[in-house]
Amino acid sequence: MPIAHINGHDMYYELHGSGDPAICMGGWGTFCHGGDRHLARGLTDRYTVLLIDYRGIGESTDDLSVPPSMNLHAQDVIGLLDHLGWSHVHFIGLVGMGACISQEVAIQRPDLVRSMINMGAWTYCDDFLRDQLELFAMVHRDSGFEAFQRFVTVMSFKPEYYNAHKDRLLGPNGGWKELNGRLEAHERFVRACIEHDVRDRLGQVKCPTLVIHAGQDLVTSPRTTLPIEELIPGAEGVMMEDVAHVVAGKEEKIAFCEILLPWLAKH
Repeated sequence: MPIAHINGHDMYYELHGSGDPAICMGGWGTFCHGGDRHLARGLTDRYTVLLIDYRGIGESTDDLSVPPSMNLHAQDVIGLLDHLGWSHVHFIGLVGMGACISQEVAIQRPDLVRSMINMGAWTYCDDFLRDQLELFAMVHRDSGFEAFQRFVTVMSFKPEYYNAHKDRLLGPNGGWKELNGRLEAHERFVRACIEHDVRDRLGQVKCPTLVIHAGQDLVTSPRTTLPIEELIPGAEGVMMEDVAHVVAGKEEKIAFCEILLPWLAKH
């Protein structure tokens, strides 16, 4: 798959499926390198889906002299879309950074954003969220990747799912594996996340927006996602009462697809 030199770094990306353009971005990881199997079922049957490695992980490089920020990541995405000649793209931002990047692009380049979905995001970091994110990085730094992986996993999944799938969730092929050996990248992600603040600019978003609230999320709970819906003019909201930070399990994934795909089709 190709690498493009975008915004001062080499940016790895993949294209999957066929149809109208969409980009799907998650949290501190990537849907690339086989991770496309975690995309919503049916998404690539209807859309050409762009996936990226954020700078500093996977096969994307980083320039450590450039201060980390959500705007920096947004400029990466803007540059790549301009490079591809894409516009009017469906933005699907899930579980953290991807949703925040989508907000920045929708504000700065409305011509690029056909619609936007936010889940697991925030308008700014209050003390509680800031301390959570910094604590994740502190555990990674002071106790190592395995301790961090276990900590973030128990915070991100419901107990029943964790108990049933612990062997798959942890280990070298488990969650957040892209950060293994990439502490500096992780710390830069955290800094970008903490400094993200769009409270005074979300009112500029013009595209149709859906905000999905996860009722059991211990990190980005409705406390952080409801203000997104409130601040974006005309935004719609859906509450998934029984979902934690990560949508997991067959029933939850089906329910998520039943929200996602009809909403995209409508726009």
